[in-house]
Amino acid sequence: MISRLSVHAIFPHLTAQTRALIAELEIFPCIDSTNNHLMTRAQVNAPSGCVCFAEEQTAGKGRLGRQWISPSGHNIYGSFLWRFDSVAQLSGLSLAIGVGVIRVLNQHGISNVGLKWPNDIYSDGKKLGGILIEVTTHSNGSASAVIGLGLNLNLPAEVEGITQAFTDLQKVAPGVTLENNHFVAQLLNELVPIAATFSRQGLAAYLDEWRDYDCLLGKPATLFVGSQPIKGIVQGIDENGLLKLQCDDGTIQAFASGEVSFSA
Repeated sequence: MISRLSVHAIFPHLTAQTRALIAELEIFPCIDSTNNHLMTRAQVNAPSGCVCFAEEQTAGKGRLGRQWISPSGHNIYGSFLWRFDSVAQLSGLSLAIGVGVIRVLNQHGISNVGLKWPNDIYSDGKKLGGILIEVTTHSNGSASAVIGLGLNLNLPAEVEGITQAFTDLQKVAPGVTLENNHFVAQLLNELVPIAATFSRQGLAAYLDEWRDYDCLLGKPATLFVGSQPIKGIVQGIDENGLLKLQCDDGTIQAFASGEVSFSA
């Protein structure tokens, strides 16, 4: 069910722990980008726990500088800010956030979903959502992370500007009814505590779950490092969250970044 987001409708569904961690919750009918908004707030010392959602984004952001197409009222668009003592504490955070999203979907009986390294939510080979973490480092060595989530709820069959295969929760789970405000609260109940405890727990606390949800494992894929394509068979992720790829010569290499596509 698509309904308008409201702070007053979200707040009653938040746990006491999440309420204590959230410093501010903003809802915008339309904004350029929820990530942009909090990146700006981070520069003027906004605290951890600032959260914003929007019904529509005019300049939504995806990985590698891409645009995240954000039509009004069809999806979840949200971001939250968390501060860390050092940038090293953020290693693997996007993987942990992905686990959190899958946990929430599983709570609704939606099990035909998985994670595509490093930060996509997938179902049946199609993109359901994505995570974008933007980091700002500060002169004292600390870092601010803005954690953005886009999740497709109910998209038209064709959307101008989307060039890859996509899906939405209405197609993935047609028998499941999600009320936007309750669903957003559930996402916050899972994701905000992950950010709050990540500097202590690190990726190790989420590795096994991430591997359970890995939708690329054992499949042929092409990894683009810059413009260079590297073909191989995905062998999962290592203890640091790096992608392991068995290359054509039989060697297994680990990669920290890149764009992965399913091979035909």
